[in-house]
Amino acid sequence: MGWKAIARYVTGTSHQEQKIPCQDCGNYRIFKDVIVGAVADGAGSAKYSHFGSELAVETVIKCFADINELPDKQGFTQPLSEMEAKEVFTKFVKEVITALKKQADHKGYSVSDLACTLLVFIATPEWVAAMQIGDGFIVMGSQDGEYQMLFKPDKGEFFNETTFVTSANALEEMQVQVISGKQEFICASTDGLEKVAIRFSDWKPHAPFFKPLEEYLRETDKPGGNDDNYINVFLNSERLNSRTDDDKTLLLCLFE
Repeated sequence: MGWKAIARYVTGTSHQEQKIPCQDCGNYRIFKDVIVGAVADGAGSAKYSHFGSELAVETVIKCFADINELPDKQGFTQPLSEMEAKEVFTKFVKEVITALKKQADHKGYSVSDLACTLLVFIATPEWVAAMQIGDGFIVMGSQDGEYQMLFKPDKGEFFNETTFVTSANALEEMQVQVISGKQEFICASTDGLEKVAIRFSDWKPHAPFFKPLEEYLRETDKPGGNDDNYINVFLNSERLNSRTDDDKTLLLCLFE
């Protein structure tokens, strides 16, 4: 029994043509029966957002590790209330902002040059706490096979606008939710896959998108191994690229 996970992010065809680096990033870390995952999408208008998204994800993972590795702490073995989850995620976001400002000062950038969205979840066999700043999505699947999206993506007041970690109102706009009960499958992604994974008419997950990904995790002993190229092939497929030219990220987790 335990978590299996994989994180992959690839450059969209539009960025390949313009020779722009992938502005997405995603990663995870497992501590016994607890997993933390984070994905970030650099702002297209921000010059160094590919560095910002990577640093944001790295900082979240480090914050989580620091909490879990303290010898006198129990980590996240006990369920969090929504208020406690908001406190934890606020700490994470403040650490991310500090790291981005430090990087900007060191390199002579404006911190807005590192702007990115951020989605984070902490999951145990019995509960999940999650947060989202900006667009993208977190979808969970329970034992009954139903998929649910935790937050409606933040699209801002105008087309193609969203909130970033570096925005003045980032913490005010941060969405937080705690879900009780066993959630077997979790998928976190940036907005590059929204149009193929989410039904915009009612913001419901498109089950035929998620089911093969869940089955892949169930059938794979060590996802992401040296001989495992399933997710990369999927993310770079012509069929997918014909529907989205943006950078694409998949962070997939399964508890079994």
